[in-house]
Amino acid sequence: MVMNTNKIIIMGSIIAIILIIGIPTTYKVVKNHQSNLLRSVEAKIINAAKKCYFEEKCTNDKIYLKELYDLKYLDKMSNPITKEFYNEDSFIEVKDNTFSFISIK
Repeated sequence: MVMNTNKIIIMGSIIAIILIIGIPTTYKVVKNHQSNLLRSVEAKIINAAKKCYFEEKCTNDKIYLKELYDLKYLDKMSNPITKEFYNEDSFIEVKDNTFSFISIK
């Protein structure tokens, strides 16, 4: 009887340790992956805006996604996490040759 109780306590402790280490690690890996996906899509959007801007087809300080779609610099883009298409009113802001993507919901 004592042997069974010890085995249960040891197995419970091992499972608890695995969960204590595994759950936060898994959460961090998933969050990093999602962050990398978003950065990748935003980089693609910004690169298309840069190309349009430096070819002088997009001359405003705000380059809207709709403009990039219409000029064929970019295919319709979606958020890789939610799978929803970005609003065409989202834009890339150009300030001192720095490009920043602003997503509009």
